Amino acid sequence: MKILILTNYADGLYLFRRELLMELLAAGHRILVSVPWDEQCRKIEELGCEVIPTVLERRGSNPVKDLKLLFFYKGLLKREAPDVVLTYTIKPNLYGGLACRRGHVPCICNITGLGTAIESNGILSKVLLCFYKISMAKADCVFFQNKGNRIFMQKYGIAKKNSRLLPGSGVNLQQRLYRTYPSETDGIRFLAVIRIMKDKGIDEYLQAAERITQTYQKVSFYLAGEYEEETREQYESILGRLEKEKVVKYLGHIDNVEEVMANSHVIVHPSYHEGLSNVLLEGAACGRPVLASNIAGCRETVSENVSGILFEPKQTEALTGAIERILSLTFEERRAMGIAARKWVEEHFDRKIVIKAYQEELQKIKNRR
Repeated sequence: MKILILTNYADGLYLFRRELLMELLAAGHRILVSVPWDEQCRKIEELGCEVIPTVLERRGSNPVKDLKLLFFYKGLLKREAPDVVLTYTIKPNLYGGLACRRGHVPCICNITGLGTAIESNGILSKVLLCFYKISMAKADCVFFQNKGNRIFMQKYGIAKKNSRLLPGSGVNLQQRLYRTYPSETDGIRFLAVIRIMKDKGIDEYLQAAERITQTYQKVSFYLAGEYEEETREQYESILGRLEKEKVVKYLGHIDNVEEVMANSHVIVHPSYHEGLSNVLLEGAACGRPVLASNIAGCRETVSENVSGILFEPKQTEALTGAIERILSLTFEERRAMGIAARKWVEEHFDRKIVIKAYQEELQKIKNRR
């Protein structure tokens, strides 16, 4: 089969869906990937995929540019004539899904999260929900990454008869091995791996780090992740000040996430909304206790008070309290919590589950043809 993938971010596709791409290629399928070009695209090409550079503003809401994206997708479908299209993230789901519906092309969509616009309940939310209902109506399958998102969308008539639940993107448990919990002789290291933007809880993380470091000794906070261009100016000066004050160590974008996690003691994820957090899955697979927002897409990754601690999102006090709770535990209790985290992902989030689900849906489409 000729499979066309529409997505907005090459790094995410490579990091979390690499094994799926490899399985599809090994099965003899031809894979084309439509995505904005960046250096990560070379890694996708090295796997054997063909990359089609695509102009797509991940966070923009310019209707003219979005209309151009729709026409681009329609032209791409006509030119490449794929047997099936796989879509990820909001704009590829919406505009790609609509293009597939208009072009009568089989389509499998993956709703990786709802986003602030939909959860705001404003006019834009209503417009987007209507758009989703139209775009997803004829999709062969709509994957949701958590039950909360699925229930919310189906309440508005979206994907009521053609949906399926996935355990997020899953974890490659053969590559993401348990890593021995490190000594705390030199202190306890907290790590957040998030994009530098408000919706990922960056404000709460930095504020909690300030409060904790004023009260506790031998506790340090690390931050890894890219700036969003629209937030760079806002946060560069803040992070610069906090680094000088030795409150936070900013690592920037990192490729060796597993190594950095292995050197940490606790993984923190204060996000406002998620499809299903890959950071939490990988942190747990590494064998680290996790502190996570009590939201759909995060709470599924945690066995409460066994493998981690949940806290209310958008509240610095709640995050600070969760940090203080885990600091009140002994070394052995934190280590045991990390072991439980590994067991939790082994039982519920093996990436093989995701690959099998896609293989099943592709086989259904192939059988119909």
